Amino acid sequence: MKPKLNLIFGAVLALTAAGIQLQKAGATTSNEKTPSREAILHDPLTPAEGNSQGDITIVEYFDYRCLPCKEVNPVLQQIVREDGHIRLVFKDWPIFGGISTYAARIGLAAKFQHKYSEAHAALISMQGTLSTENVLRTLAKAGIDISRAQRDLAANHKEIDAILARNQEQATAFGFEGTPALVIGDFRVPAVFNTVNLKQFIADARAATKHKRELIGAS
Repeated sequence: MKPKLNLIFGAVLALTAAGIQLQKAGATTSNEKTPSREAILHDPLTPAEGNSQGDITIVEYFDYRCLPCKEVNPVLQQIVREDGHIRLVFKDWPIFGGISTYAARIGLAAKFQHKYSEAHAALISMQGTLSTENVLRTLAKAGIDISRAQRDLAANHKEIDAILARNQEQATAFGFEGTPALVIGDFRVPAVFNTVNLKQFIADARAATKHKRELIGAS
């Protein structure tokens, strides 16, 4: 049986797998502010690529030491290229800590020289054990100015750390237990998914989004 997507954005944000029901976007629970649709899909400081005017957005939470993330990346990138109407948002979520956190931070620093995409592609493709030296060497080979990246990291560390903190808060709110974790349109993809199902997930989310717009237009 094909896995079903879990609706997370609507009149009420529902995290069904986690057994949590959140309030409307922007409202607060008794403990914390819930992430809004805009915060998840359109954080202006979070890197994105693909079609900025696409009809659907995919959000990926990932860790550079996550082997399944490395496996899903080329599949996801190919789908985005072939589809032509998808906006892809990258949410660094270094759940393994240590070098994962460093890789996420220095990768995000590359966005200040407009090379986040190159940095991400290089880091997510790395094989073997990650180390500071290997990360920097890999980024240099990808055309990243390492000296500038280190300066940008130092100068913008508060912004970068805030991005990582927001990503952590969002992933926790959604009940994600590991990486990779995806949000496609208004839906959360099941924690365990087969890359073969990605195109169907996208089609289902796109159809649901279209239907919702039609209902709004008819009201």
